[in-house]
Amino acid sequence: MSEERSLNFIEEIIEADLASGKHTQILTRFPPEPNGYLHIGHAKSICLNFGLAKKYGGETNLRFDDTNPVTEDTEYVESIKDDVQWLGFQWAKELYASDYFEQLYQFAVQLIAKGLAYVDDSTSEEIAAQKGTPTVSGVPNVYRSRSVEENLQLFADMRAGKFADGQKVLRAKIDLASPNMLLRDPIIYRIKHAHHHRTGDAWCIYPMYDFAHGQSDSIENITHSICTLEFIPHRPMYDWCIEQLGIYPSHQYEFARLNMTYTVMSKRKLLQLVNEGHVNGWDDPRMSTISGMRRRGFTPESLREFCDKIGVAKRENLIDFGLLEFCVREHLNKVAQRRMVVFDPLKIVITNYEGDGEDLPSENNPEDPNGGERMVPFTKELYIERDDFMEVAPKKYFRLAPGQSVRLKSAYIIQCNEVIKDEAGNITQLNCTYLPNSKSGNDTSGVVVKGTLHWVSAAHALPVEVRIYDRLFTEENVAAAEGDFKDYINKDSLKIIPQAFAEPFLAQATLSDRFQFIRKGYYCIDKESTPEKLVFNQTVNLKDTWSKVNK
Repeated sequence: MSEERSLNFIEEIIEADLASGKHTQILTRFPPEPNGYLHIGHAKSICLNFGLAKKYGGETNLRFDDTNPVTEDTEYVESIKDDVQWLGFQWAKELYASDYFEQLYQFAVQLIAKGLAYVDDSTSEEIAAQKGTPTVSGVPNVYRSRSVEENLQLFADMRAGKFADGQKVLRAKIDLASPNMLLRDPIIYRIKHAHHHRTGDAWCIYPMYDFAHGQSDSIENITHSICTLEFIPHRPMYDWCIEQLGIYPSHQYEFARLNMTYTVMSKRKLLQLVNEGHVNGWDDPRMSTISGMRRRGFTPESLREFCDKIGVAKRENLIDFGLLEFCVREHLNKVAQRRMVVFDPLKIVITNYEGDGEDLPSENNPEDPNGGERMVPFTKELYIERDDFMEVAPKKYFRLAPGQSVRLKSAYIIQCNEVIKDEAGNITQLNCTYLPNSKSGNDTSGVVVKGTLHWVSAAHALPVEVRIYDRLFTEENVAAAEGDFKDYINKDSLKIIPQAFAEPFLAQATLSDRFQFIRKGYYCIDKESTPEKLVFNQTVNLKDTWSKVNK
């Protein structure tokens, strides 16, 4: 039994709130903007929000922050829902910030009526200049002193579509001398004549994130609004809006976002990779997107374990991608079916084997006592890996060599007797003999060998394409690297083996299956596979570098 971990700081807050009676039930939310696919950083937030609610008997809403119609799409909405459910979570309510457009508009009207918001005709450049600098206070413009009546009429005219994009904005009237630049009369509504994916053309003004976020939380009675550290400067605005409107006092808590080696976590950069053709879509297995990791064969259990291991902190750090691979490898070792696949085939002929062949039992997963067995066809002609043979072998070489013996996995002991070459001197075939009384599970030969090789029957070999993935970037900390992040793209991040030979059982593979190709790594079938051409993606190799370094 694993040791019980200590509470993180958010759990401590929740337990204190429940103990004091401040809250009798907690309600969290996961609020993605549907302007791209979710990445592994979002997985941490999903696991945290849904995990906290589950632990303390609460609920979590899935709320789409769809306040920017220019960048949002229903494709992203559906992908986000798929990702959350694939990770193993189900939301209490599916909500949208656009559900609250009328209520948010009325909240803005309330602020205007209280003299706490005004319509500004300045350009974005003028507004930026008037805000001052962190060391110099901002200065008011002539529009800040507009009357409540004029502001109410102008805001109604903005809603009615009487002005062009950028012609006017609505700003909160807070404090132009605040040391927090985000409180220097922030814009809370802007004009955008753009079709919205849910409300169509009903609106031409849209609330800014800092105005919509806290009020949406309040409308839903969110008890713990959990954000990443970059939202700390936004919290005073969050609190100000709730206080001035006199609505349910949701509260924001911040934790460190996930930063991981050899990846980018910016939707903007991920979109660049897709649009410029550096990868084959949002779900390319090299991407840090959840859909890419799913396609690569990562399991939801391993991602949840990864998020649990990295924990919840208040300080930013860089997590080794190897830790994620470690979690994936640990889970796949328990659940993946074992199969034999030869990537670079070398033909061997067992000269003393007679008959048409036989089916030999082989364990599906030695880690699973209920994993069962499959029957693997064994015949006179087989394929082994070319690099499992060496014509002139050094000492302590335990694979196949002239006069040397090895065991074939789940089969017999063989000895190499003859090397056949073509006119150019390339090895084309090995002639071997086998020991009939050395069958795995019933070996009475008394012969001991140190090497075991995987193999495939030549007559039953199933041609498959294998795709092997490496880090998408060559730089460990891409975000901190100088220059364009695309300069660090790993040109060798994808290696394709157009024709490997697999045991015939893999013809039955489905998208949900996970396999260990014996001595090669963990693999899954790709969505581009067809019955005529099976394609397998490498999920992770067998070598565990992370745990060795971090013992």
